Formats: sequence, C-alpha cells, structure tokens
Amino acid sequence: MSTESKIRSYIMENYLFTDDESQLSSSDSFLQKGIIDSTGILEVIFFIQDEFAVEVADSEMIPENLDSVNNIVSFIEKKKSAA
Repeated sequence: MSTESKIRSYIMENYLFTDDESQLSSSDSFLQKGIIDSTGILEVIFFIQDEFAVEVADSEMIPENLDSVNNIVSFIEKKKSAA
C-alpha cells in the first residue's frame, strides 16, 4: 500500500467514517473542510510517527506539512530522504 493510500485510508476511517474515496480529495485542507480539528491533527501526527517511523518536531507541526493528504505525503518523503 502506498504512503498516500495509507494516509487516505486512515483519514477516511477515523474522521470521515467512510470508505467512499470520493469523500476526500488528496488536496482537501483538513482544517478548512472541517475534517480534522487541532486535537485530531495530534492524532494524525502520532499515526505518521508510528506508521512511517518519521519524527515530527514541534516546529514542523504546520499546515504546510500536515493539512492535506498531499502535504503529509510530501512531508514524509522529505523526512525520509533527509534521513
């Protein structure tokens, strides 16, 4: 399963409570669309750290890294290539 697929599945199962792929575009902003609140973002961070073995520093907890499936995928790829 690809990184994008894992993240999409996690968001859809835990926040949208659906398996309907059409309910989430990879570019949808979680905060603007009301999909995830600030507490939910912390849960997403724990998921990223556990699932992908990527450490998320406090300074990296910004929308540019975590506010959409695409942003998370890019963030994970950058972290893994820097390691």
